Amino acid sequence: MATPTEGAESASGMPQLDFSTFPNQIFWLVVALLALYFIVTRVAMPRVGGIIEDRFEVISNDLEVAADLKQKAEAAEAAYHKALAEARSEAQAIAAETKAEIQKELALATEKADAEIAAKAAESEARIDEIRASAVKSVEEVATETSAAIVAALMPDVADDAAVKAAVANRMKG
Repeated sequence: MATPTEGAESASGMPQLDFSTFPNQIFWLVVALLALYFIVTRVAMPRVGGIIEDRFEVISNDLEVAADLKQKAEAAEAAYHKALAEARSEAQAIAAETKAEIQKELALATEKADAEIAAKAAESEARIDEIRASAVKSVEEVATETSAAIVAALMPDVADDAAVKAAVANRMKG
């Protein structure tokens, strides 16, 4: 059978709720909390703080490096734009110089061609004048011979070669 003390223990329920053990439980709770507090404040928090400081230093150093690199990139971009502008202006100057040289060469070639054309035109005119003079001389000779033949055929007793030549020459002049 059950003794009266056994029934009281089984009737009380959970041992944490037994009021007779509260002072002992509170003592060990305070000891555990103080131990946990000292462990956290003396060991864990300094390590976490050190890690946070290290991360902060790394991040700030990375930001400084990024700012320096950004400044260098901006300086490099400015130098690139300056070099590009100088190259463009130099290219335009070279193009203008080349265009002027080509114009000069074209003007010389045009002058040379004009001189050759003028020389050939003068030569052609001289040749045409020779041909014209030869043609006029030939026409005069043919006209003189034909006129002399006509005069001799129509008027045999008046045929004077000098008068026929003078009349043809007079008519040829105008």
